[in-house]
Parts: sequence; structure tokens; C-alpha cells
Amino acid sequence: MRARRSLAAAALVTIAFTATACGGSTDNAGNGAGADGPAKDGGAITIRGCTPENPLIGSNTTEVCGGNVIDAVTSKLVRYNSDTAAPENDLAESIETTDNKVFTVKLKKDRKFSDGTPVQAKNFVDAWNFAAYAPNGQQNGYFFEPVAGFADLQCPDEECKTKPKTNKLPGLKVVDDSTFTITTSEAVSNLPVRLGYSAFVPQPDAFFTDPKSTEFGKMPVGAGPFKVTSNTATEIVLEKNPEYTGDFKAHVDKVTYRIYNDAAAAYTEVVADQLDFTDIIPSDQLAGDQWKAQLGDRTVVRDSGVHQTLTFTPNDEQLKKPEIRKAISQAIDRKTITEKVFNGTRTPATSWVSPVVDGYKEGACGDACTFDKDAAKKAYDAAGGYKGVFQISVNGDGGHKLWADAVCNQLKSNLGMNCQVNTTPDFKTLRTQIKAGELKGAHRSGWQMDYPSIENFLTPLYTKNAASNDAKYDNPAFDKKLVDAAAAKTPGEANTLYQEAEAMLSDGLPVIPLWSAATPCAWSTKVTNVKVTPFGTLDMSSISVK
Repeated sequence: MRARRSLAAAALVTIAFTATACGGSTDNAGNGAGADGPAKDGGAITIRGCTPENPLIGSNTTEVCGGNVIDAVTSKLVRYNSDTAAPENDLAESIETTDNKVFTVKLKKDRKFSDGTPVQAKNFVDAWNFAAYAPNGQQNGYFFEPVAGFADLQCPDEECKTKPKTNKLPGLKVVDDSTFTITTSEAVSNLPVRLGYSAFVPQPDAFFTDPKSTEFGKMPVGAGPFKVTSNTATEIVLEKNPEYTGDFKAHVDKVTYRIYNDAAAAYTEVVADQLDFTDIIPSDQLAGDQWKAQLGDRTVVRDSGVHQTLTFTPNDEQLKKPEIRKAISQAIDRKTITEKVFNGTRTPATSWVSPVVDGYKEGACGDACTFDKDAAKKAYDAAGGYKGVFQISVNGDGGHKLWADAVCNQLKSNLGMNCQVNTTPDFKTLRTQIKAGELKGAHRSGWQMDYPSIENFLTPLYTKNAASNDAKYDNPAFDKKLVDAAAAKTPGEANTLYQEAEAMLSDGLPVIPLWSAATPCAWSTKVTNVKVTPFGTLDMSSISVK
């Protein structure tokens, strides 16, 4: 999508967002099911869920299992349009700037958290200070790096034995109950676009009495249309938030996320009308469009900002050579896998960025993403090959084993590599092992855009010490280029600099692009008004029970 900002010279103006569509459904009409008349209020639905990696705190959640729940129970300053992904004001009445360095945020005055307390400026400032303060260990803390004074909240030593200089960002100021300002250290042209991500949620006063509380992490208090009423190892239950007065009210009264360790089981239950929605279709059902034959018009394939990659583990000494990494990438026939395994619901990737966002540049990966088994084999042998078993680690609850097996078979055939797939029980286990540095070889990785910008596919994944930088990529020139891009005066200038940064990834290949994804989804006969967003997620404000 394309986000444009219009600024009048030397005058205070409100950020105005417009956008072109990020692509729609590749079948059916619109982005999901056709409506069977006006949406009906009431009723309960069930959705395929998965195990969150961490407690349900916006500043510490970087994956979709917890992120989907957080998005349902929180509101942010802006919300992304469910058709186009264009940012629209939500809790914010306005976000104003004249220089892209000082932003004045005014809040709508009638919004409350699910505990009945008002959403005020302090709830944002206190939450953001907590997230940015390094000793709190929040994975999304780096999102606040542009705010003036961020460096003083970071630990002076790696083990954080010495406390930072301060625990408050001087770039955040409360003006009154409904107004606060954000001052950045450098101009950040797309800051308002970022503010719809869960790292930027406000927290109620109750959160700060015990921020590390296990209970709050299970039963978070947000300002969104739903609230969590139950959270167990097998399901997370949401019910309508009676305090919600926003513009995106839900139709259903109750939503249950059932935790599945097997995507095939979730699909089977949708077919049997025992589950109402799944966003993963098993690869064997995609083949030959078997799922469409079974479900008819209860299916959709939504173009979405989801990008799949293969990350080389940073602690594997055999993979230090870029020649080995490039050979592995060139030995993968992406076209065949996307056609045979995914039945065309994936597109071979030639870039580290999703094609649906402004700034995407085809071919950024260069010849490393071009299938050439002869060149790959020659370079692989010249680099000494890989001794022992090369493992590709995937989570068993995400339907990834079939494509991982296909990649391994190609590496065996094209390189003579001893390749095996290592399957963990669930996504949480895979993430735990990645964080602990327990894996060798490579592991599946992917990115669902937090906000619609090329920058979002680069900064969180490849800047030094970023929480999602699993490859431990460290390139000062890359980091500097991103800073320059963020300070650019126009979107076009920014995109050029972001593309220059992306091109640097082709040298070390810390991660190899595999394919960009359209999200295939299916639902039961019980529900209607099903809409899938450009993020590949269910629009919770649209779905209703027939």
C-alpha cells in the first residue's frame, strides 16, 4: 500500500492518510465472504489459535499467536483499515507536526479501558517509558529508539549490571489529560504510520502497580472491543468489552481462540463445522484446490503483507561463509515449491520485502534468489560444503513440514547435502530454542507486517540488537542508512534509501527470502461477513453469526 502525508509549509497540520489498496482476495468477492444481509449482533465463535510466546503485553509480544489476541483487546492511536491497511485515527483525535520531529497527539476524551478507567495521555507516556527502559526487558523496546533520549534508558553494559541514566524518555511530555507530545532525535517521516502497532498500546494505571504480574499477562486490560475472560493452555476466551465506545465495535459477543498443535486438525474441524475460522490450510489440501472443493464459497485467498524466509542460525560456524549461504539459496527451486506445495498461494521471493507495501523493489536479492543448481553446486563445493547434518527447524503447529521437506530434498539433490527437518511441538518451543541459541543450521522465519511500510521489513529484523534479529545481523552501514531514510523529507526519497539498505543484505545473506504469501482462510457455515485484512488476519469487527 501507499501512505502519503500532506504537509503545508511552515504551518501546523494534521497528518492525513490516504492509501491505495494493498491487494484483495484472489477469489470470491472482496476480501472474504459475501454478506448474507445486515450483520447480526450476538452469538459466539471459535477461531484457530496458537500458544503465545510471552504474556499478553503489547510491548513484549512480537509474534502472531499473542499479537492476534492483543489486537482484539487493545486500541492504539491509529488503526489500519481492514481493506487497504491505511492508517486511520482511533484513540487519537489528531496527530500533528510541522517538522516530523515534534508531534502533538490529542486523544479522544470518551475512551476507557476495560476496567472502567479513562484512557489518558499518561497511560501512553508511562507505558512507552516502561517499554523503552532496558532493564524491563521488553522485546519491542527498540521501537522507541527514535524518541529523544532513548540511549539514556539503555544499559551501559551488556549484562545490565549498571542501571541506565534514567527511566523516562525526555522526548515524551504530558501536556494535559488528553494531550502529549513526542519529540524524536531525528526527523521520522513515517512515525504516525507506526503508531498502530501493539508496541505503542497504552496501559491502564493498574498495570503499573505490578508490571511483571503473571495475572496481568494472562488477563490484560485494554481499551479495545474485547476483553480476556479466560486464558488456559488450551484456549483463550474473549468477550465484548462493555466499556468500549470506539468506532469498531464487534458483532459477536464471545470469541474463543482454541490452541491447536496441528494445523490439519483445525482445518478438519472447520470442514466438520466444529471450528468457525482458520487462517492456515494444510499444504496437502491446497494441492489441486481440494479445500475449495470441500468448502466451496467458504474460502478466500487474501493478498497480505506476509513474507517467509529461512534464517541461518548465527552460532553455526559452518555457515559463516557467505558462499555457503548463497549456494543454499540458489539450490532452492522456489517456483516449483510454490506451485506444487502451495498451489500458487505463494509467490517466489526476490526481495526481503513484501510486494504489497510501498517501496518494494523486485530483484533486490539478486542472483542469490535465482534457482541455478549448477552454479550452486560449484560454489558449494568450492567453499568446502557443509559437514554433518544440516537441519531446517520448523514448528509442528504451523503446517510447515511439507515445504521444509521439499527444500531439504532439493538441497540433497542439488548440493549433495545431508539435510533433515527438525520439527518442534509448537511455535512457542521453536521461538524458545531460537532465543536460547540451541539450534544449528537454519530455521523457518516469517514476518507479518506491523505497519504498512518497507521500513517495517528492515528495521525490526536486521538492525543491531533488534528483538526480531534472530540472525544477529550487525552492519553499521545498514543501520546508518535506515536512520538516513527515516529522516528523508519525502516518501520517495525515503524509499530510495530503504532500498539501498535492503541491497546490503545480499552481501552477507543472514536470511534468505523464500516466498511472499497470500493468506488462505476458511470458515464454517455458522458465520458470515468474514473479512481478511491485508495483514492476513481476521477482521474481528466484521464477522458475525448467521
